[in-house]
Amino acid sequence: MNLAATSSRVALVTGGIGGLGTEICRHLARAGARVIAVDLASREERVAAFRGEVASFKGAITFEPVDVSDFSSCQQLFARVEQQCGHVDILVNAAGITRDASLRKMTAQQWHELMQVNLDGVFNMCRNAVEGMSERGFGRIVNISSVNGQTGQFGQTNYSAAKAGVHGFSMALAREVARKGVTVNSVSPGYCDTPMVAAVSAEIRAQIVAGIPVGRLGSPADIARAVAFLAADEAGYITGANLPVNGGYFMSF
Repeated sequence: MNLAATSSRVALVTGGIGGLGTEICRHLARAGARVIAVDLASREERVAAFRGEVASFKGAITFEPVDVSDFSSCQQLFARVEQQCGHVDILVNAAGITRDASLRKMTAQQWHELMQVNLDGVFNMCRNAVEGMSERGFGRIVNISSVNGQTGQFGQTNYSAAKAGVHGFSMALAREVARKGVTVNSVSPGYCDTPMVAAVSAEIRAQIVAGIPVGRLGSPADIARAVAFLAADEAGYITGANLPVNGGYFMSF
């Protein structure tokens, strides 16, 4: 997938130094965008490793610190990026955390911490991006939801609620900006070969794979390809959609 007018497209990817975020950064850079991975600066070892992993892109992928749960931090990020790189054309919200517990045992802190990152973070970033995109008549926003936002998952009332909210948010915003040249879509990954899933016991992983019709976990590249497709100039007639990338784990009309 080739981004038209590639030299002028600037992309921000939240959670950009994670396993999924890094792969999204690579795919957007290969498509010609100038990519800025944004994440917590406190993850110093991971930031250093990330810079080594993307060194071959020769500056097409860079890093900027942000706390997506803090509106002011996001506001300052956009000001820095616009001063250094120009306006933001593509926003991918991939930042997310888990705080798993059954609702009977879930603390208010576990609920609020997750919501502040997984849902408030989407608002904080989109709120700072959408006005400029609308004024310029172009923008691509891709929000990462989850199959568990469609199906629910035991021990994840917070996560499932937030991820369902991400798609509801995306549909509503898509209606607001559809005539402004800005598209807003969500991608709902299924179970992927990431550190989060790798932490699950081998027995549970085997059960998960047994329930996936294609017979394997997804890869970060499977998700990144979908994101790059929706971020392309040519995807301007797709908005308010949720693209499930789950190997057939969940199917619906």
